[in-house]
Amino acid sequence: MKVFLTGASGFVGREIGKRLLEAGHEVRALVHSNSSLPSGMQAVQGDILNRESLVAAMQGCDAVVHLVGIIREAPRKGVTFQRMHVEGTQNVVDAAIEAGAQRFLQMSALGARAGAASPYHKSKWAAEEYVRNSGLDWTVFRPSVIYGPGDGFVTLLAGVLKQAPAFPIFGHGRFPLSPVARHDVAEGFVRALERPETAGQAYEVGGPEQIPYRDVIQGIGRALGKRRVLTFSVPVALVRPVVSLLEGFSFFPITSSMLTMLLEGNACDAGRFAADFDLQLTRFQSGIGYVRD
Repeated sequence: MKVFLTGASGFVGREIGKRLLEAGHEVRALVHSNSSLPSGMQAVQGDILNRESLVAAMQGCDAVVHLVGIIREAPRKGVTFQRMHVEGTQNVVDAAIEAGAQRFLQMSALGARAGAASPYHKSKWAAEEYVRNSGLDWTVFRPSVIYGPGDGFVTLLAGVLKQAPAFPIFGHGRFPLSPVARHDVAEGFVRALERPETAGQAYEVGGPEQIPYRDVIQGIGRALGKRRVLTFSVPVALVRPVVSLLEGFSFFPITSSMLTMLLEGNACDAGRFAADFDLQLTRFQSGIGYVRD
C-alpha cells in the first residue's frame, strides 16, 4: 500500500514510518525543507496549511496517516491549535478526497470531546468531527501520554529527578494516567491499515495500567535507581497564577492548558485497542529503562 504520512519526522511519526516500511508499505512523507527522515521514505515538500501542495503530494497514495499536532501554541508565529489541528486536518482530509486516498488514520488525543475544558482537547475534537464526516474510511486514535526514547514527558521528568533533591506535585497528585509505549501506538496504526473492520472506529489508546501521577513519578525514580523520590505538594491555587504569568515564555515547561489536562487526568481502558489490534501492551515500569541512558 502507498501511504502518505504527515508528521513523519516527529517523535511518533518516525516510529510509525519505520514500521510501515518494515510491513512492506511504500511511505511518502510530508516534510519541510529542514526535516530529516529515516532511510527508505520518499520525502515530498508540502504544508498542511496549503491544500494544493497536499493534493499534489498525495497523488497515487492509497492511505493517509495524519499525525501533525502541537502541545503548546506560539500565536506570534501563527502556530495555534485552531490552525494546526483544525484547519490543518481539514486540508489533509480534503486533499485525500481529491487525490483519491480512501483510507484515513487520524492521531487525536485522549480527552478530546465536545465541551472539553482545554483548548487543546477542543481543537482535537473539532478535527475528529471533520474526519468522521468526511466519507473516508477513517480510524481515529486517542492516545494518553506516549513515552519512549526522546519523548517530552518521561525523559523530561527523569531529567528533573536526576538533579532535584525533591520533586513538586501539583495538588494531591492522584490524577490517573495511562502511559502508552510509542512502539505500541505505532503498531496499532500499522495494523489498522491491514484491518478494514477497524474503519469507522475511534480507539482510546493507553497502556495496560491506570497509574496515579504520584506513582508515575515514583516509577521513573525506580528506573533511575532511586529507592524513593522525595515529593512535596504545591497547592493548585498557587500554581495557576504562576503558570498563567510565565506560559508565554518558551523556556517555561508548562502552560495553563497543560495544567488543566494534567489535573483532570488522562486514563482509559485500552482493552478494545489491544484486542482489535492483537497487541500485548507494554507495562510502564518495564518500558522506561531508557531513562538510565
